[in-house]
Amino acid sequence: MTEELPTPDFRRVFDVSPTPFLLLTPDHVIVHANQARLEATATTLAETVGRNLFDVFPMNPDDPAADGLVNLRASLERARDTRRPHTMAIQRYDIPRPDGGYEERFWSPRNVPVLDDDGQVVLLLHRSDDITDYIRARDDAGAPGAGDQGRVAQVEADLFTRTRELEHSNAQLRALREREQRTSRALAGLARTVSALSAAETRQDLLRLVADRGRPGLAADHLAVALHRPGAAEVTIVDGSAGSGHRIPVDSPAPAAVAASGRRVLVPDGALDPAAPAPGPGLRAWAALPLRVGERVLGSLTVGWRAPRPFQHDDVQVLEAYAAQCAQAMDRAARLERERRQARDTRSLAETLQRSLLTEPPRPEGLGIAVRYRPAAREAEVGGDWYDAFPTRDGATTLVVGDVTGHDRTSAAVMGQLRNLLRGVAHALGSGPAAVLGSLDRAMSDLGMTTLATAVLARIESPAGAAPGAGRVLRWSNAGHPPPLLIRPDGAVELLDRPRNLLLGVAPEGARAEHALLLPPGATVVLYTDGLIERRDATLDDGLRRLADAASDLHALPVEAICDAVLGRVAPDFSDDVALVALRVEGDRPGPLRG
Repeated sequence: MTEELPTPDFRRVFDVSPTPFLLLTPDHVIVHANQARLEATATTLAETVGRNLFDVFPMNPDDPAADGLVNLRASLERARDTRRPHTMAIQRYDIPRPDGGYEERFWSPRNVPVLDDDGQVVLLLHRSDDITDYIRARDDAGAPGAGDQGRVAQVEADLFTRTRELEHSNAQLRALREREQRTSRALAGLARTVSALSAAETRQDLLRLVADRGRPGLAADHLAVALHRPGAAEVTIVDGSAGSGHRIPVDSPAPAAVAASGRRVLVPDGALDPAAPAPGPGLRAWAALPLRVGERVLGSLTVGWRAPRPFQHDDVQVLEAYAAQCAQAMDRAARLERERRQARDTRSLAETLQRSLLTEPPRPEGLGIAVRYRPAAREAEVGGDWYDAFPTRDGATTLVVGDVTGHDRTSAAVMGQLRNLLRGVAHALGSGPAAVLGSLDRAMSDLGMTTLATAVLARIESPAGAAPGAGRVLRWSNAGHPPPLLIRPDGAVELLDRPRNLLLGVAPEGARAEHALLLPPGATVVLYTDGLIERRDATLDDGLRRLADAASDLHALPVEAICDAVLGRVAPDFSDDVALVALRVEGDRPGPLRG
């Protein structure tokens, strides 16, 4: 296991460094000096800290031609303003002595800016090596001839020039490496962001992801999107938060509005252009790019930084790639929202139509009738299921449950036509279920209705000459529909699975069968559509057995409760619509009835 390293005390390291160092504020006030600097200048911290550098070390009044301190001030200001280190040529500036005189000194200075996390200069590090002894030894060595001294000076000048060139080359290499690293980080962040954007289902989610992922991915301090509706006089600025959003005119000079008009805005340093409107407080650099999809401009993307930014070619390419991905994701999210809104509208319209046709059942004496309708869970899939219950002129009660093939607005419309047509036929004929379904089938053919449908039509009659409470006669005809469910008063359950006829719309001239059964008081008949019993992972027979089992102990419940229990126990997945109607014969219940 690696031994834990000690935490360095950087103040102590600074103080014991053999190289003279001086820490200054950007305005040249002395903050600290290490021991080597104090010894080189014969000063103390008490004498210097808190005072201006050029007050502590003034110009030598006896040498009006000296320019060392003037050059030093210029170098410090250059390092501060450019935020880059600056190396000076050999300088002469004399040091005041305690007796009031000045001592000649030669220095090799270098000034380095110290930046905070926002890229602002908070300190200046002044390094100045005292090379007085070297200069004097050089002069002594060059004493034999002025020509030799000139050659030495030329060599030193060449050495200084080459040193500066090397420093410049190193600075360029560092800048190139930093740019490559910045581009690499930005591209990695862009890839992660694009992956996240592809999962956004709404524009609100997308805007939140753009802000949350885009800022760190682009190492930005500010990021906002402006949305522009075609023909609108304003653009809306949003940053992805729930409460964000304010509007600015499309002809505003704000970067977001300019970019939303199709023009790119790049401001490397707003401090150099005070007239340029910043997109946010404290920002020194910003970029605003159009969000384009083909020829359409959806809005703009604005990115800002608190420090100046050079906007190299690679930087701009990354920004443009990010803006292009945002625009594509924005267009996709808007399209999904439109499709969902249209699906909801379609669903709402069809359900309103459907429910307007699925009316409350009648309340005939001696009968209890309950109905239920559950739409399919899948968005924009509206079925053609329907139920109906109505009295006829002769006092009988007619029940019907049917299902038009399909799951769309057309099937819902055809369902409405069939329902009303069936009512009219039943009312006009006053006949039994088989005759009514046969007439309906022929009417569909004559009217050019090419759809297919299943249905069960039941007629509840009082037996001729029967005393009150003696029960009712159930007559029914089945056109390719699941069989009615009978729950007897003693709890016995039976599927009235008599031979079924063809679907409506297959053979209009074919004969249809009719069946009859006496229902004692307490008996319940349930008609339903196939959405109640169908499953993707089971057969229709499995569904019918499941329905019969679920109804085996419901005979004592009210008819409304039977409907709810059947729906709850069979637990349809509602991948199809479910229509259900139940009828209870009321009155005194006799003993068990067989047959």
